[in-house]
Amino acid sequence: MADDDAQAISYHLLARGTPVHLADGALLGTVDQVLDNVREHIFDGIVVQTPAGLRFVDAPEVQRITERRVTLSIGAEEAASLPEPSQAAPEFQANPRAGRLGRFFGRGGWKRR
Repeated sequence: MADDDAQAISYHLLARGTPVHLADGALLGTVDQVLDNVREHIFDGIVVQTPAGLRFVDAPEVQRITERRVTLSIGAEEAASLPEPSQAAPEFQANPRAGRLGRFFGRGGWKRR
């Protein structure tokens, strides 16, 4: 079975080291990390190990995921301008259990996720 004919899989099953190809079939690199919003079950994109270093590929640029390869919808020109992955700022959420005493003792109404 050719790689293009392989059955599509969920991004949840995408393994590190899977080859990532551009729209024209050229090899960009390999999957280093899959990024998703766990709470909302949304695929954010992938981090790809390339000869130029780590690059972030946004989810809309991922055309197809199979067990043996990831195919992107972008060409070499767009791939050359892919950004490096960035560390996201920490997220905080309201902590309703802190109460007035918690805020008084410095625990605040917010906690880090």
